[in-house]
Amino acid sequence: MDIAARPAAELMRAAIVTGPGSLSVESRVLPEPGPGQVRIKLEGCGVCASNLTPWAGPDWMIFPTEAGGLGHEGWGTIDAMAADVTGLQLGDRVAALSYHAYATHDIADASTVARLPGELDGKPFPGEPLGCAMNIFSRSNIQRSQTVAIIGIGFLGALLTRLAAAAGARVIAISRLPYSLEVARKMGAAETIAMDDHWRIIDSVKTLTGGNFCDNVIEAVGKQWPLDLAGELTRERGRLIVAGYHQDGPRQVNMQLWNWRGLDVINAHERDPAIYMRGIREAIEAVRLGRIDPLPLYTHIYPLERLDEALNTTRDRPAGFLKALVRF
Repeated sequence: MDIAARPAAELMRAAIVTGPGSLSVESRVLPEPGPGQVRIKLEGCGVCASNLTPWAGPDWMIFPTEAGGLGHEGWGTIDAMAADVTGLQLGDRVAALSYHAYATHDIADASTVARLPGELDGKPFPGEPLGCAMNIFSRSNIQRSQTVAIIGIGFLGALLTRLAAAAGARVIAISRLPYSLEVARKMGAAETIAMDDHWRIIDSVKTLTGGNFCDNVIEAVGKQWPLDLAGELTRERGRLIVAGYHQDGPRQVNMQLWNWRGLDVINAHERDPAIYMRGIREAIEAVRLGRIDPLPLYTHIYPLERLDEALNTTRDRPAGFLKALVRF
């Protein structure tokens, strides 16, 4: 049957990226869950900085994308499920690890869905980035009384600042935007440093730490300079944690420095869905208990039809920007 002839109840709306920096929002037939799957009527989806390289149209990108493609930070309510799914019910409000969430509906394996408690009713919950923050914090092994530098205070850096400060660490937040540094202070940073001059930052951190530098340094930008800076700020036998998403090509590192200081270097990215889900469940509990409050960090909200604007804003990071959500 032609889509135009189908009842509205059998259709969903989905964003399709049609070329570099361009998209359309189209109607598609509602997908049906297969064995072990649920369908989610999405309330919204977070906009991830990892979308920006595909959005720019690199040589390896294939257009048009699948309906809803690139979206992976969705939350909503289960409205259909396979007969073999257990532990979930129709109407459950959930966060999901799914990959076509720039749409009003998406399909997810039941194992990649986490129920949201009643305390979070009505609140947006982009599970994937919140889970990433919890997993990175776990990999960072931050302890009370340590000195921790966090380079890059966007959504992720702000959450990590809060988690580290709550753990009793002294946090030095480093970011290029005054607004981001203000957020870091609200999240518990003891000191903030403008990210403007490489050597001035190193001198500032050296002074703040009595020449010892930092026990842990989290690089949360995903660019060459912050990675270089992270090594310089990590003390001997300290831990350098790579949280930034380096997706635009190879990096060079100062192995002489890393060797000399005996750094432990942690790539804090995960690919195992089970570990992702563990982080999402930990994030649900952390938000429920008030350990973290992401609501003030959702600074820009857009309808699905303005996803292009949401992506461009995420790229350009105007004053006051931290995280964009698309709401349906």
